[in-house]
Amino acid sequence: MKPLVLVVEDEVPIITLLRYNLEREGFKVVDARDGEEAIMLAQEHRPDLVILDWMLPLLSGIEVCRRLRRLNGGGNLPIIMLTARGEEADKVRGLNAGADDYVTKPFSPSELMARVRAVLRRTKPGNDAEQLSCEDLVMDLVAHRVKRAGRDIHLGPTEFRLLRHFLEHPGRVFSREQLLDSVWGADVYVEPRTVDVHIRRLRKAINADGERDLIRTVRSAGYSLDPHAVAMV
Repeated sequence: MKPLVLVVEDEVPIITLLRYNLEREGFKVVDARDGEEAIMLAQEHRPDLVILDWMLPLLSGIEVCRRLRRLNGGGNLPIIMLTARGEEADKVRGLNAGADDYVTKPFSPSELMARVRAVLRRTKPGNDAEQLSCEDLVMDLVAHRVKRAGRDIHLGPTEFRLLRHFLEHPGRVFSREQLLDSVWGADVYVEPRTVDVHIRRLRKAINADGERDLIRTVRSAGYSLDPHAVAMV
């Protein structure tokens, strides 16, 4: 079955361009012209990935991204934000809203297709092991679920990949550049600050009130998953 991509964009020429390139790459495409239609189609079609414009009628792309994350199953939905807003602060805002990647207009169709493939490739559950764990934190790779002390933890696709990487290498310190290569992929350009954004989101998700922070920040070095960590440095 072909993966389904939901394109949320109000400019018809861009929709036509995206549809042509996605279908040529073997994807099915459904498009929405405003934010409210995007939410409705996401619930109806359950897409494998969303390409989301920032500036939309009725609901902004930022609000659509937040709402998609709150939908049942939306926490694992890959979202690529496509927008003319290229300032660093806008990128951080988009990532904080739940986007997994951020592409500025004008864009290269071939680069965007590479990012689509990379995001989908990274979000597939692994088949070589069933579970990874650290203390009371357990990742089920088959069911694509994470629990800590028995409670469900809802992670976005990037946070899931980031946590998996840490669980596969407990105690090892990774620099931002190493995490970018391992989690985002060497074929995708992402700013190092992006790592900090996703680390904060991951910490917020896995550390409930009173629970020890399992992620250790090592000054001038990077991050590690450390069961002996007691707080952020």
